[in-house]
Amino acid sequence: MKILFVCTGNTCRSPMAEALLKRKVPEAEVQSAGIFAGKNQRANANAIRALKEKGVEADHLSQPVVPTLLQWADIVLTMTTQHKQSLIMEYPSFQDKYYTLKEYVSDTDRQVWDRLKKAYADYEEKRSLFIQENERKFDNKVLDRKLREHLREDAEHIQQLEADLINYDISDPFGGDLHVYQETLAEMEKYIDMLAVKIK
Repeated sequence: MKILFVCTGNTCRSPMAEALLKRKVPEAEVQSAGIFAGKNQRANANAIRALKEKGVEADHLSQPVVPTLLQWADIVLTMTTQHKQSLIMEYPSFQDKYYTLKEYVSDTDRQVWDRLKKAYADYEEKRSLFIQENERKFDNKVLDRKLREHLREDAEHIQQLEADLINYDISDPFGGDLHVYQETLAEMEKYIDMLAVKIK
């Protein structure tokens, strides 16, 4: 499987993801690139140090996202939802390959989404039924208040499910000290481990 990791400048997050996956799945073909990357810039020194502490070597030079890279990749894993949206806007013909890293590996989120879709549908059905049964009994102001009361538990249930959804972004360490890069790497490694299992 050919995997392309994408971030902003291809000097922090995507090279870290690339180095981790190459270490964990040596047989995978892996590259990384940046939406606003220059060419042949070295990876951030703190990114290299954070990886080195985990025994992972990274000899990296940056590259921008170009159509030939997107053509090459079987899947394109972005570090944030914004990166994914940027790719969809700029290179729509490859959009069936685009996922955030977290989105691609997370089954939990899919389950929450399924429950949310059902909750939205139930809410709408209950709302329509209540309005049909009561619109002649009350004026609009009273009807609105009674409708809110009637649907309060459903609305709270939906809010709880929405709160359970994963934030799809890997935090950006750019400009931070070594500790910030270590935290980003630790967050990322959890999802790279899940990715390694999935592609094996």
